[in-house]
Amino acid sequence: MCQTSFVNHIDDFCLWAPPKPNSTIGQTEAEEVAWCTKHGHGTRLIPDGALHGVQVLKTPDYIQIAGFIDQSKINLTPDDYGGELDPHGADLRGNPLGGLMYSNAFPGSNGNNNSYQQVIDWTNFMGANAFCIKVCDPAKNTGPALCQNIYDRLGCAYNAPNNAKNGTFEVCDADNMTPPGVYVSGGATMTYFQPPESLGPITTVPYTPVVPSSSNCVTYPSAALYTALPKSTNSALAAQSGSSASATGTKSGSASAPAATSSSAAAVMGISVTAGCLGVLFAMAFLS
Repeated sequence: MCQTSFVNHIDDFCLWAPPKPNSTIGQTEAEEVAWCTKHGHGTRLIPDGALHGVQVLKTPDYIQIAGFIDQSKINLTPDDYGGELDPHGADLRGNPLGGLMYSNAFPGSNGNNNSYQQVIDWTNFMGANAFCIKVCDPAKNTGPALCQNIYDRLGCAYNAPNNAKNGTFEVCDADNMTPPGVYVSGGATMTYFQPPESLGPITTVPYTPVVPSSSNCVTYPSAALYTALPKSTNSALAAQSGSSASATGTKSGSASAPAATSSSAAAVMGISVTAGCLGVLFAMAFLS
């Protein structure tokens, strides 16, 4: 099992998911393995056609990837609303246990794709056929706030707000989000903390998350991004060393925080009002 993951670019990133078919995040969070979009990392490969839409936000302090996926192709049951994977976990040993995260996309790598930095602060939500993963620049001191792991019941909407759309593959520059839990009310900066699971479902949160403004968005055809993925589903294929062809894209206009739609990953991964599995489940919420 490979418990080393990578978040580099839109055509080169990994997600945590179970090693065995028909699993749920709640049952297997300590033993997840990396599933990646590119050969060469020694991991399993996300099968061809599993990714249905991907948005990358490159901000001053973190890189965030969110989108839509046929999760049955990476060993999750189709109806699993999932939960959070993170480097801490309830016992501070991480979920998955010993999981490591690396990236070559931050300034510290100086544009060298063979120069990796270990990422200390990161978060990955999986479930409801959607996902988000956010990795914070290890050279900055903002990681503990922007990539914190104490809002595991609030999903992507609050931890990684985005405008991912089903069927669209794009990379955008973006501002940093306001740290999860922080909001302004009556001119005063406030901090919300999610209640313990013992108090029951979360039915309300005192603020609405805002997708940070983005610009310079470039869209790609998926066929140009994921050129060497296996066709089989529920596979346990280990990656062989190799490389994917580079892709060219088309620049679009500004994508500064449009209203969320029913195809937005920010909308589909929100508060779990019926969560009951280890406090990390999140339900699919559609906004009109």
